[in-house]
Amino acid sequence: MSESPSVAFTPVDLISAGERRAQGAAALLRTGALICGAAALLALIGALIAAASGGFDALRSLLLFQYTGAGDAAAALAIMLLLLDMGLLLALMVGALARERWTLVGLIAAGVLNLAALIGFGFTAGALVMAIIGLATPRLWGDDALRANPVMIKELRGRMRGARAFALLTVYLGLMSGFAGLLYLTFNSFARGSALGTAGSAAAGEIGRVLFMGIVGVEMLLIIFIAPAFTAGAVTGERERQTYDLLQTTLLSSPAFILGKLESALSFIVLLLLAAIPLQSLAFLFGGVSEIEIALAFLILLVTAVALGAVGMLFSVLLPRTLTASVRAYSAIAAGMFIIPALVGFALNLARELIFRGGSVTPAVEAALTYAGLIAAALNPITTALQTQTLLVERQIVGIWTLTLASDGSTIPMISPWIPFCVLYIVLAAILIALAIRRAGQVEG
Repeated sequence: MSESPSVAFTPVDLISAGERRAQGAAALLRTGALICGAAALLALIGALIAAASGGFDALRSLLLFQYTGAGDAAAALAIMLLLLDMGLLLALMVGALARERWTLVGLIAAGVLNLAALIGFGFTAGALVMAIIGLATPRLWGDDALRANPVMIKELRGRMRGARAFALLTVYLGLMSGFAGLLYLTFNSFARGSALGTAGSAAAGEIGRVLFMGIVGVEMLLIIFIAPAFTAGAVTGERERQTYDLLQTTLLSSPAFILGKLESALSFIVLLLLAAIPLQSLAFLFGGVSEIEIALAFLILLVTAVALGAVGMLFSVLLPRTLTASVRAYSAIAAGMFIIPALVGFALNLARELIFRGGSVTPAVEAALTYAGLIAAALNPITTALQTQTLLVERQIVGIWTLTLASDGSTIPMISPWIPFCVLYIVLAAILIALAIRRAGQVEG
């Protein structure tokens, strides 16, 4: 009996026209991200050369020709914009691979931001990014290219169905309210027994600031503990329930599965953050906290949740068990967010003390130590939030500012820590998600 000929199905046979267009858009966005990353590296090298030769004006005319500030500030701003574009394009690439509907909105928002940077600062690289977005957007236009993620919808329905999620939300808000009340009573009694008790408005402002910082601190600890836990078991849980092989037999792609799991976990965390905003707003009753502080705090919390969720997702794909993935994720987070920044900060402080004690410090060395300290602080969301609030409260600084060097009295441009923090964490999250998708595709293959 002769064997019937087998039919070989290539990936092209199983890919629809809409998915093919989405993959083409993702390839364009990946190319744009690589170009932005290379341009940021070249701009950094050019800034180092300009610092030695004093050619910042030429660099400013090349990168930000309409920026009226100092040349070194223009170089720092251009590097941050290039890295931000790199992170955004990588995130949009992942969304295009998963055929997420928010990708189209993100492309339009990224184009508008680059257009504003091009008009306002003369950001020349923004024109290239807009051209790439203009080529990728038509490929995603149409109902067959993008869709609602089925994994996210299924996970959210399962999580929000029943009383468990609402009971957890109620307990969370109750504990947060009790903590806020305890902070108020403690600090109010302390203020009455100190000099603040006689300065009514100043005491009220301090109480509002303490309440705000306490609530944000609790939310930060909550995100650090639950964001990796929600995602570390996303894929390993399917393996342990022996349902992962069944999912591989469906037409669900690896990007849609990975991103759907991540979105469902982050959606509940965002719900918790949004539910706590009225508690943060209680600080307005006492004063001392502005709207920009609440907005920046929410942004730092949100970016932290996305990055930590991406860490948990990557280990969930790499490892077979949930417990092992959780331990590895928390270990990596502890090392990257706390241990390494603390060691780098200690080493920088020791080097600064030794150099200044020797009396041979140069402006270049002092500037290098200052920038290294800024990057080390931006690796940790807690130090980022504290330093950002200090600059905002004491100096009313949100973006770029100038620092006077102690060596010769010259000034260098500095950036508020929340900007490099958001840029670094967005780039890191996009790379980790892309690696998780790649690894999941290799396992399926």
